[in-house]
Amino acid sequence: MYFFSISAKRVKMNAYRSDTHSKVMGYLMWIFGFLGAHRFYYGKPVTGTLWFFTFGLFGIGWLIDLFLIPSMDSEADLRFTSGSTDYSLAWILLTFLGLFGVHRMYQGKWITGIIYLCTGGLFLLGILYDFWTLNDQISMKNAQRG
Repeated sequence: MYFFSISAKRVKMNAYRSDTHSKVMGYLMWIFGFLGAHRFYYGKPVTGTLWFFTFGLFGIGWLIDLFLIPSMDSEADLRFTSGSTDYSLAWILLTFLGLFGVHRMYQGKWITGIIYLCTGGLFLLGILYDFWTLNDQISMKNAQRG
């Protein structure tokens, strides 16, 4: 009887869990993991910054992360709210078009998007801020809509 109640709880917990982050995207970002890209993507800005300045803890942490991506993905899926704003698309837009504020416009933040467009991502400091907070920004937006 005890085993059944544990299994039922797991099924119930998995029903609430949504796939907010992609493992495929995590592995693609892991290629640039020595710069911390995958850690920022999974909502770990402190270690992402550490990886950036130490080149993935001198390559050792970067290699270990190859095996940790599934657990980082699961943690991100539990931590962040799913919704109409897609995390992977927002991260692609930030990474490649952040200077122009396209990721902010995608989130519906038109005014700051235009400010980023005119100021080069608010003189690059805004882009750094967004690398640290993008997951939380999207999660809050999805929670408001949901």
